[in-house]
Amino acid sequence: MTKVLVTGFDPFDNEPVNAAWEVVRELDGVQTNAAEIVVRQIPTVFGDSISRLYQAMDDVQPDVIVCVGQAGGRSAVSVERIGVNMSDARIPDNNGVSLVEAPIDTDGADGYFSSLPVRSIVEAIRGAGIPAEESWSAGTYVCNHLLYGLMRRLKQSPWAERGVTGGFIHIPFLPEQAARNKNAPSLSAELVRKAVLIAVDTACLK
Repeated sequence: MTKVLVTGFDPFDNEPVNAAWEVVRELDGVQTNAAEIVVRQIPTVFGDSISRLYQAMDDVQPDVIVCVGQAGGRSAVSVERIGVNMSDARIPDNNGVSLVEAPIDTDGADGYFSSLPVRSIVEAIRGAGIPAEESWSAGTYVCNHLLYGLMRRLKQSPWAERGVTGGFIHIPFLPEQAARNKNAPSLSAELVRKAVLIAVDTACLK
């Protein structure tokens, strides 16, 4: 059975919850037809987020990694195509750090593409009646920071030799968050959790 590491962020920007964590924390230990899921929380902090992800990767030794983040204002599950080598924060991270036009890796590539089957995941989620889309921008906050760090590491040994794949999914607010944010678009935790499980199985079977 394929071992899948799924991550979600802690709350940020004065929100009492983070949709990503509320969704994925219920998946720890879940087994699907194709996967055994292990869940870890990631801090919404530049630098530390990547370090925590790398530690989780070393501990779990997954075959597939799916990082999940909250994107308030989006109306669909967004499967990201690329992480770019730039952090430019609209708000400070949870340590009060606000990076401006800061490269993530001064010697790194301009960007790294997800190695998840993005289009297949989107089509499978839509097939289940859940709004989903391909996205070409993960922003420039901690979500993009983490995606770039993940894909940079998957280009290195031993991860590359093992053929480990990974990527990032953005999800909308939960309904209770939308009510606090001028009725922003939202999806229920149940629907998004189903979408993440579909993404996991699709990634494992491709």
